[in-house]
Parts: sequence; structure tokens; C-alpha cells
Amino acid sequence: MLIYYLFIKPLSLLPLRVSFVLSDFLYLILYYVLRYRREVVFTNLRNSFPEKSAREIEDIARKFYRHFCDLSVESIHNFSISRKELVARCKLRNPEVLEKFYREGKSIIIASGHYNNWELAALAFDLQTSHQGVGIYKPLRNPYLDRKLRQSRGKYGLELVPKDQTKAFFAENGHRLTAPMLATDQSPSKSINVYWTQFLNQDTAVLFGTEKYSKEFDYPVVYGHIYKIRRGYYEMVFEIVEDTPTEAPYGAITEKHTRVLEKDILEAPQYWLWTHKRWKRKRPAEPNPASSQGQSSAKPGR
Repeated sequence: MLIYYLFIKPLSLLPLRVSFVLSDFLYLILYYVLRYRREVVFTNLRNSFPEKSAREIEDIARKFYRHFCDLSVESIHNFSISRKELVARCKLRNPEVLEKFYREGKSIIIASGHYNNWELAALAFDLQTSHQGVGIYKPLRNPYLDRKLRQSRGKYGLELVPKDQTKAFFAENGHRLTAPMLATDQSPSKSINVYWTQFLNQDTAVLFGTEKYSKEFDYPVVYGHIYKIRRGYYEMVFEIVEDTPTEAPYGAITEKHTRVLEKDILEAPQYWLWTHKRWKRKRPAEPNPASSQGQSSAKPGR
């Protein structure tokens, strides 16, 4: 409670231009003094871009830490952001892509990654679309802060569903036109129910939930690109990944949304969340049934 009222709430009330001054200072502290997760970041970058020189890797890392600090103060600002400012700072450029499915009476799945300001995009979603936006999230251990975060994220219409209730949500809400948002780039907690593929030059276990739920409930999959226009301003652009999921062969949907995310990262790597340990899982040694069919180099987890 003290953290919220003494730190989070007062900072959230500052104009974002003032918060960016704090972000610049925070960058110096995290990068040069605390060296926050630098080993993780540099290892991830070197493995993902083996063709780049040490100077190029360091340049990406510096840009990432600057963006990461901006993202931190922007996330705090979200606790007090107004409806008008929210729409101004994160515009959905082509919501008509989603409206087509809404008119057809179809729910959809929004696939995206931890790229640019995904929190801001989720917060702005419900104000600019017809589907009921649904954020799948991992609850905080602190009940008070978790409640405050839920209130902040849901104040403009976004519905929050704890991660462990995802399956129940899909099963119980087929009568509503919803748009669950699933992060596709999290590291799986287990080596089962995953899809193996090459991602950023590395064997990577990809969560299979997006494909599983889209095929089981016949929800088209739409990827939500998030672009940084300038400091503090973003745009979300939608791209259809699969509009007939029940007809898609095994792994096709997962391959498609993984390649879309990878393309965004390759174009502007500084905006992905390099501080997380994405490659904790090792690929099993079993032969690959999918590759024998010429689909991909990926295979189901064991």
C-alpha cells in the first residue's frame, strides 16, 4: 500500500514529458551503475544476431535500455492516464480489420509480443474497437498492488482474466464477441504443449495456446503490431494471421505469428523485451515429424 501511495500514484500524476527526464536518469543508473540484467541482454542479443559486431550489439543494447526506461515510466503513467490522452498516445490504425469479423459474429484472438508498449496498446484497445478486449495476465503476488493494477488496466473497458483461468474463459464465453490478447513470446514454464521452431537464429519453444484455442473454438487469429512513432506515442496495426483456423495444418498458425513477430524484431530490435530469459528450454532430441512433411523445421514438444 505504501509503495502505491508514496511512489506509484504520485509519479503517475506527473506529465509524461517530466517523467521522461526521470527515464533519462534511470537509464544511466540501470545501464552503467546497477548493470541491470546486462549479461542476459547481451547474451540474448549476441545469440540472436551472430552476424553483428560487438559495437553493433552494444548500440542495440543502449537503445533498448533507453526504451526500457521509457516503458517503465509510461507504465506508471498509465495509472492516471486520461481517456483523451490514451487515445492520442496509442492509435489503432486499421480497426476495420477487426470490424469485419465483428459483423460476421466472430470472436478473434489478438496475438502479439512484448514489443514496444504492449500495456498501453491493451489499455487503448477497448476504446477503439467493437470486440470486448480481454487481457490474459499473471497476477502479482502482492494482493493490494494486483488489485490496483487490475483497476488501472480495466478502467477503460479491458477485461482481465488470470492466466490460469484462460481455458475456462474460452469454454464459458463463446456466446460473446471477445478479443482475447495472447502474448506469444513468453518462455514456456514446461517443455510439454509447446511448438519448436527457429526464432532469432535459435531453437525456440513457442507456446501453443494461440493455435490451440483458435482451432478449438474457430477464432480467427489477428496479429497486433505495435509501432513506436516517437517518444511516448505508438500505433497498433492489425494483420490477419489466419481467418480459417480449423482448416490450417498443425503448426501453421504458430509459425505464422512467430514469423510476424520476428520480422518486427529484426526491423527494430531495440523495442523487444531482451531482459527476459526467453531461451531457457532445450529442444528435445526426438526426430521431427513436421519436417518430413515439408512444413517447417519445427515439431511438437514432448
